[in-house]
Amino acid sequence: MQAAELSEAILRLVASPGYRPIKPRSIAQRLGLPKTEGDHVKAAVKKLVAAGKLAYGAGHLVRSPDAPKAAGNRLVGTFRRNEAGFGFVRPKGTPRGAARDADVYIPAKRTKDAATGDVVAVRLLAGGGKRPGPRGEIVEILQRQTSQFVGTYFERDGSGLVAIDGTVFSRPILVGDPGAAGVVPDDKVVVEMVRFPSPTHDGEGVITRILGQRGEPGVDTLAIIHEFSLPGEFADDALEDARRQVERFDQSAIDGRYDALGETVVTIDPADARDFDDAISLERLDNGHWRLGVHIADVSHFVQPGAPLDREARQRATSVYLPDRVIPMLPELISNGLASLQPGKVRYTKSVYIEFTAEGVRTHVEAHRAAIKSSKRLTYEQVDQYLADPAAWTRKLGKAVHALLGRMHELAMILRRRRFEHGALDMNLPEVEIDLDKHGQVVGAHKAENTVSHQIIEEFMLAANEAVAETLAGREIPFLRRIHESPIPRKLKALAEFVDELGFETGGLESRFAIQSLLAQVAGQPQEQAVQYALLRSMQRAVYSPEPLGHYALASDCYCHFTSPIRRYPDLTVHRLLDAVIQGRPPAADYDALVTLGEHCSEREQRAEDAERELIKLKLLAYFSTRIGEEMNAVVTGVESYGLFAQGVGLPAEGFIHVDSLADDYYQFDRTTHTLAGFRSGSAYRLGDLLRVAVARVDIDRRQLDFRVVRRPKRTAAKAQVRRKTARKRRNS
Repeated sequence: MQAAELSEAILRLVASPGYRPIKPRSIAQRLGLPKTEGDHVKAAVKKLVAAGKLAYGAGHLVRSPDAPKAAGNRLVGTFRRNEAGFGFVRPKGTPRGAARDADVYIPAKRTKDAATGDVVAVRLLAGGGKRPGPRGEIVEILQRQTSQFVGTYFERDGSGLVAIDGTVFSRPILVGDPGAAGVVPDDKVVVEMVRFPSPTHDGEGVITRILGQRGEPGVDTLAIIHEFSLPGEFADDALEDARRQVERFDQSAIDGRYDALGETVVTIDPADARDFDDAISLERLDNGHWRLGVHIADVSHFVQPGAPLDREARQRATSVYLPDRVIPMLPELISNGLASLQPGKVRYTKSVYIEFTAEGVRTHVEAHRAAIKSSKRLTYEQVDQYLADPAAWTRKLGKAVHALLGRMHELAMILRRRRFEHGALDMNLPEVEIDLDKHGQVVGAHKAENTVSHQIIEEFMLAANEAVAETLAGREIPFLRRIHESPIPRKLKALAEFVDELGFETGGLESRFAIQSLLAQVAGQPQEQAVQYALLRSMQRAVYSPEPLGHYALASDCYCHFTSPIRRYPDLTVHRLLDAVIQGRPPAADYDALVTLGEHCSEREQRAEDAERELIKLKLLAYFSTRIGEEMNAVVTGVESYGLFAQGVGLPAEGFIHVDSLADDYYQFDRTTHTLAGFRSGSAYRLGDLLRVAVARVDIDRRQLDFRVVRRPKRTAAKAQVRRKTARKRRNS
């Protein structure tokens, strides 16, 4: 393509309806150009920017020179409201990893009746205020996040009102005559908003459902399901579609598939798992190479594009794992039945065979529509017991399975070592799981261990995901990738300054290997959790997108999700593309449609995680409500001018420590160093500090937990003074 033609093509793409800012190399892919043209596209974009025909946005994303402004000084973005009434708007097109200084501040009197999550049009205001950054006012609500809210019913002055849970609204919502629809005080109810509250008038709504009395077992879960609009029962046509698939399935016919029925294959899952979507086989070849088989439930065989099951799964996008229940993406007839790789039963799979050298270097990949029969269903606990004493498990497992587990352990550790040698990061905090009684109430918590058995399966799933992604990319087929963009340099710089202050030498954190070194330094140290938490806050969020942006944490240039089609819709789309490749059919892949689908799946994934987190929070608040004064260790997770946020180390509850409760000194906020520094004593509280705190106050309805500091970190005044001087130098430089 000639330079002039290329420039015109780029301009047409950027001006097209629905275009979202992307990087130059993604523009090349959108234009259907080969990878070799990437540098030409980059150069063309640079010239167009210099000529004023294009512009770079945040994160070096290419945009129209007048975006994101719609007209004059207007812009469009997503609103979030503060409890005090004011709010912020995140402009459309802002990179996912951008900090809060990218937001537009909206004073309380200029928010109209916008609620958190609403898409709004904002007019920018001239002149500055006390806060740094742009100011604006909302001029129009373009799209409501939701009109459905959950709260507690009460009566006052002859009227029925609902106090909406959380801090989304500062005043209760009027719902009409007392006792309407049989509601009684302290009932948890669902309210459909008729008129949203604003600075000038109260909100009005209609009660659409009564969930039960406040505090009753299970009501908290129902409240979260409705608050986050999580899916309920499956549609009748989807269930009927699932039944038809059951009737049609004949496990005696392998339908021309690759016959893997004679291979030794095992599944390894949690003890309480009901759907088994992955299985492993592994043999050692005569040339010393490994042949790994990763067998994934062929959900695409039962869920056809556009069918009722597919429409339902696409809308749900993910299974939701709440503490006391699972909301599946697919009906159990499919997820726990036909598609589940149950032992001793013929099951259809997409099987990826990967050949590795003895040292773990991948040399060959082949994919099949296969049929397998699982030899053994194992739990992680059983595999760990086997690894601790293999000889004791010879009779329990049988010769073939016993030998398979030994090979699996050997290869997985080779792959794991190679992965970290190439810069992969292991930065996940130990997952804390809460323990519930039969009524769903919290009775304790425990850390979910990442044992060797988990690592074995993790390595094989990662290997399969990467192999499938590279198979599709090599054929220049657009597909939903799992992308994790590189951290914003400014955030890495701030992280480096933070850990330097903790006494760890980094020399900068520009590379993954430097971050690996940091994690090795803090391993086993008291500051380990604090550093890991700060590192996670510095990273961007992994999302689904067809853009070839790679996966930073995995040190992978090309990665996707393939191994969990029972519970993730992106995996199902990858299966369909791989199916086309296997059968030699042209794949049905539309780049623009994939962009939209990726955003939908990423949003549903985030919603599911938020719902799980919020329900855990609710259950923990109920637990702490009877334990006022109880002490625990906590780590500071946020520092603001008005106080500290801290999360329990044992129980993952986040509470607030108001600056006014720090009565031993007058504390000043230093944004650069993430500290509240005492004016007289020189003592300081900073991000990552380990504290001893006590439960001071619990408000379940507003979902607030307050701590008070029992014991603060020990630091000398001299060191604190040095930090303050350093901070001032940084600000002045």
